[in-house]
Amino acid sequence: MSCGAPAAGSAVLRSAEGGQQRAASVFQSHEEDDKKVRRREKNRVAAQRSRKKQTQKADKLHEEYESLEQENTSLKKEIGKLTDEMKHLSEVLKDHEKICPLLHCTMNFVTVPRPDALSSCLPR
Repeated sequence: MSCGAPAAGSAVLRSAEGGQQRAASVFQSHEEDDKKVRRREKNRVAAQRSRKKQTQKADKLHEEYESLEQENTSLKKEIGKLTDEMKHLSEVLKDHEKICPLLHCTMNFVTVPRPDALSSCLPR
């Protein structure tokens, strides 16, 4: 055995050490795989939560948009009604100005109106 040939016992020892290393490597690899799986699952759940939150935000914005559109339509209708009322009242005022005795009275240049001055312009 002194010729430099390896002893049979040392080969078994190396083989046992190699088996332990392989077993440790497999165990370590399995742990790393578990970590990857857990990390991927955690990331998947976080991504789902993020997408759900984004969808809820978009839905809320869409509801707000629809509400503002309805309000805008309602305000435009109100503007139309008020414009029509203004035109009508302007016509009524024009018609009234034609026959109003106060507008044709010579006393309407007085800066402080007196009740007797106004009554003198009214038809009797």
